[in-house]
Amino acid sequence: MLDTLITSKTRLRLLIKFFLNSSTTSYLRDLESEFGESSNAIRLELNRLEQAGMLTSETRGNKKYFRANASHPMFSDLQNILRKYTGIDEVVERVVRKLGNVESAWLTGSMARGIDEGIIDIMLVSDQLDSTYLASLTERAEQLINRKIRYLVLTSAEAPAFFSREEPCVLLWGNEDK
Repeated sequence: MLDTLITSKTRLRLLIKFFLNSSTTSYLRDLESEFGESSNAIRLELNRLEQAGMLTSETRGNKKYFRANASHPMFSDLQNILRKYTGIDEVVERVVRKLGNVESAWLTGSMARGIDEGIIDIMLVSDQLDSTYLASLTERAEQLINRKIRYLVLTSAEAPAFFSREEPCVLLWGNEDK
């Protein structure tokens, strides 16, 4: 549905890239190879988003890096819209909240890097979880959002080892301090 409001596929991909994980940074040539699109189309959309104040940029060497402008007045609204568009909000509502004993839920994998490949990777931190119920909830959520959901369940003792990797993670639910 969002693709009917935002008719530029490149713009939509850029918004997903930068706003699902606001710490994501990237430069033109990197985006060109990731999206498989011409640099001119990407440059045009990057410039439009920067002029609108939705992206900020900084030059490092001969590369201009872009990132989401978290202080933009529409930042959180746009982030929520993109979470609805990708189905992440339904995963949190249908799976995490109904399990009840989850300490935190994290978006990982390609979606956390801002790449929408149609699969949502979720890491749940919980010391006691009913895996049969989790599978059932996940299956229902997949049907609802029409996307594949992969999940990893770690105990609170196992989670720090996961976070020590260089894998990007976005907190979806819970307390980041835990």
